[in-house]
Amino acid sequence: MPFHFLAIERRGSVEYVTLNRPDVRNAFNEHVIAELTAWATGAHLDPALRVVVFGGAGKVFSAGADVAWMAKMAGYTHEDNVRDATAGAEMFLAINTIPAIVIARIQGAALGGGAGLAAVCDIVVTESTAVFGFTETKLGILPAMISPYVIQKIGVSAARELFLTGARFDAARAKEIGLVHAVVAADQLDATVMQYVREALSASPTAVARAKALIPRVAGHAPVEVMAITAEAIAAQRVSPEGQDGLQAFLTKGKPGWVKDPQ
Repeated sequence: MPFHFLAIERRGSVEYVTLNRPDVRNAFNEHVIAELTAWATGAHLDPALRVVVFGGAGKVFSAGADVAWMAKMAGYTHEDNVRDATAGAEMFLAINTIPAIVIARIQGAALGGGAGLAAVCDIVVTESTAVFGFTETKLGILPAMISPYVIQKIGVSAARELFLTGARFDAARAKEIGLVHAVVAADQLDATVMQYVREALSASPTAVARAKALIPRVAGHAPVEVMAITAEAIAAQRVSPEGQDGLQAFLTKGKPGWVKDPQ
């Protein structure tokens, strides 16, 4: 489908997805949500896709919900709100489960749903002056749809502080609580993202997909509870074509076939 609010650029097995509404600070509305969901649905079906880089056009990654959309919501019935919220929840789920490495490149601010988008990315790189916030309670609403993903990243204690107050926080705090993985100067942002892209392209695509699927299956369980799951997971990967390729490359000091340089 043609996208009006996303700019998509494909370079080999890396796809760059840019929120492209700089005039409203890349705010979310129902159309952005529909486009991101459609894009993510296609990403699940793309076996050549290995890395995704999310960005925002202009000075801000995403300021959260669009004001005009929120004004429209004020007249929604309960049923309208459930339908609207379910669409947003489906978008975050679709992005969270993409079987590739998903990187967020953040500048300016990531607020509300923008911070939620960061939470469903595997790796988050931000400029040091960026501001974050789960600001929904300041507007009388809740960070409900993003809460499962954010709590997995930052934990219950930080969620209680930041969800309840709606306070904004800086990039250093975002890294401290686990929402962000790298904080760099603005002029190092693209280079740092590219370092992660290179690392991603050196990892086996099937191993990445299976490791990503394994994490939620074992998280929160005692080791004995998931012993059979983990044993089956490694056994299946060892005998897979990429598992065999990787082991042979290790033994012969060669390079596995999946290793690629960024384009």
